[in-house]
Amino acid sequence: MTSSTAEVAARLKSATPVPARKLTLPLRWTSPVALVLLWQLASSTGVLPPDKLASPLTVAETAGELIADGQLGEAFAVSITRVFFGFLIGGFIGVALGLVSGLSRWGETLLDPPVQMLRTLPHLGLIPLFILWFGIGEEPKLALVAAGVAFPLYLNLHAGIRQTDPGLVEAARVLGYSRFERVVHVVLPSAVPQTLVGLRIALGTAWLSLIVGEQVNADAGLGFLINNAREFLRTDVVVVGLVVYALLGLTTDALVRLLERKVLRWQKR
Repeated sequence: MTSSTAEVAARLKSATPVPARKLTLPLRWTSPVALVLLWQLASSTGVLPPDKLASPLTVAETAGELIADGQLGEAFAVSITRVFFGFLIGGFIGVALGLVSGLSRWGETLLDPPVQMLRTLPHLGLIPLFILWFGIGEEPKLALVAAGVAFPLYLNLHAGIRQTDPGLVEAARVLGYSRFERVVHVVLPSAVPQTLVGLRIALGTAWLSLIVGEQVNADAGLGFLINNAREFLRTDVVVVGLVVYALLGLTTDALVRLLERKVLRWQKR
């Protein structure tokens, strides 16, 4: 390669456009930062009184105080434990029903109608019934989270199984695969993308269910912290609790998206 050719190649390399994704990532933070600055400006000028909404600086100071005295850490531990066990219960129910209904015509005939009927009920409206059934301890909160998790997982797993390409199933049958092998090697892998979508929806619903459940007869957790702060008009504490909820939801969603990239590497992006 001559020196002139090398020079041209170097210029072309330097002129290679930056991928759009790298350019859009910093821009995505522009509007959130602008909103926070406007919020602080409105609070500083008195347009937004502190009894209505505390300023971002006050919220940050309060968060530091709650972390230092251990209140936030204790509430965080209680809330995440509730979501964990509620998710395990709801996930087991949703996956089990989805597999039976998706893989069996008889299962679909017997299970799908009552599940479809139940899922149309606003599960947050079941709180009074859960309290009557389970009392006012941890059980109704776990049941509420489980109900919010089970239905999205069931629907998406069932749909993923039913949308499996019949051509792939027939090809596996021609190759001599047994029914069990066709299910394991063709049907279930085909349902994974749809199931992961259901997982993301289920996690979001789990946190929503927890927010409501923890503000009803709770004596610990982020919801209790928020409810207690409301009684004393502590909007700064309320916002801290809401921010923690939001961060937990974003973190769990990001973990599922990371799992999607690992599991679905075979898909074209």
